[in-house]
Amino acid sequence: MIKALLAAFADLQLPGVRRVLGFGLAIAIATLLATGVGVWFLVVWLADLDIGWLDGIVEFAAGLGVIVLAWLLFPIAVSSTVGIFLDEVCDSVEAAHYPALPPARDQPLMESIFSGLAFAGVALALNLLLLPVYLFLFFFPPLYALIFYGVNGYLLGREYFEQVALRRLDRRAAGTLRRTQQGRILAAGVVIAFLLTVPVVNLIAPVVATAFMLHLVTGAAVRGGPAKGG
Repeated sequence: MIKALLAAFADLQLPGVRRVLGFGLAIAIATLLATGVGVWFLVVWLADLDIGWLDGIVEFAAGLGVIVLAWLLFPIAVSSTVGIFLDEVCDSVEAAHYPALPPARDQPLMESIFSGLAFAGVALALNLLLLPVYLFLFFFPPLYALIFYGVNGYLLGREYFEQVALRRLDRRAAGTLRRTQQGRILAAGVVIAFLLTVPVVNLIAPVVATAFMLHLVTGAAVRGGPAKGG
């Protein structure tokens, strides 16, 4: 797994990966700016309510709540948005490391969009349901990390696995492979979730995560794992 992760970071030099990385950075920065503007408007709106001595407390709590919520949902938002454009990453990585593979299955654009939106919806709903738990466990860091990275590791591991596996397998075959590799996929998902919550690193994390999962999935089907070249 470490070898696959290191190979994924090395793949950032590939031309096709760099193109998607630039787009991903633009999406991530736009997301952060939109969040900042949203927090500012919310605080201004609360200030206009003029509810007396509670103004300061309410404004602080609202601002903190939105920031915490944005931090929790940022990994999901960026992954589901940029995920639509990550086929180019897979093509570049496969060409560099696995040139003997046949062409990937042609996935319709609407299928990719629907898959991304479905993942985002499930992830958003689950994280919102768990938000009170996150806030309570914020004061118990080990338990907070266990729940947060466990839940999002499962979600992200499954999403990135399907994104890569469905390029070459039908859903039934992909499901069989996922069940045989579920421990590795969960562990990879936790790594991806961690990368997506590290400042600066989270800007490139969706691209790295795609290459990382591709190496893991292909390594499960192709003996020898990632090639040394590329």
